Amino acid sequence: MNHRPAATLHSVQGNTGFPMSNQQTRRALVTGGSGDIGSAICRQLADDGLHVIVHANGNLARAQAVVAEVVAKGGSASAVAFDVADGDATRAAIDALLAEGPIQVVVNNAGIHDDAPLAGMTAAQWTRVIDVSLHGFFHVTQPLLLPMARTRWGRIVSVSSVAAVLGNRGQVNYAAAKSALHGASKSLAREMGSRGITVNVVAPGVIRGRMADDSFAPEQVKAMVPAGRAGTPDEVAALVRFLCSEPAGYINGQVIGIDGGMS
Repeated sequence: MNHRPAATLHSVQGNTGFPMSNQQTRRALVTGGSGDIGSAICRQLADDGLHVIVHANGNLARAQAVVAEVVAKGGSASAVAFDVADGDATRAAIDALLAEGPIQVVVNNAGIHDDAPLAGMTAAQWTRVIDVSLHGFFHVTQPLLLPMARTRWGRIVSVSSVAAVLGNRGQVNYAAAKSALHGASKSLAREMGSRGITVNVVAPGVIRGRMADDSFAPEQVKAMVPAGRAGTPDEVAALVRFLCSEPAGYINGQVIGIDGGMS
């Protein structure tokens, strides 16, 4: 269904001290890992000893910069670039990653905004947002499931939005894509729970970073958020980090808001 040319897979390996053949080192793939929230997630998962695969859509240099930060702190990381909305390119990239062993932690963080009232929204705006957040979830997660299940352990976390819970003007496409992840994750949790695999969603509210800083003035944030402030990428990452940990093994099929009381 995609008519874009196949994306090229790039990878760079950090000099980390964790041999990739060592199956005791769990690997985590973080899509959108070069962004504000994604990079915070990558850093915190690396702090827990995982080998983190930092994904970018096209800007490999940004993913490599996150890898460099992780490696400088003694962590383990590599970088890849592909378009999650392109099924063929994603499958080729995932197959190359799986050749080095299973990936047991997946954070579906890739997503885009293309806002407009539905009455004036183009088909391209609708389709691209759905492609990245929802079809991207399928393209990335589906081929990882059986290798993950064979290890009898896994963590799948998708990053949604408070817009998927409350709705938001001008974001019908974004809210539709993200709320679809809620139902998909709850269903997948039932399918994979007996294999030691949990599937959960985090739904951030207003989080400091490039997009929020451009969209909301401080007085708007105070009016919208009961906590009176925007959250931070590190706060979101801390929740994702916990859901990816051993102690979170009995949390499954949940949508957890991190929005300062908005929802």
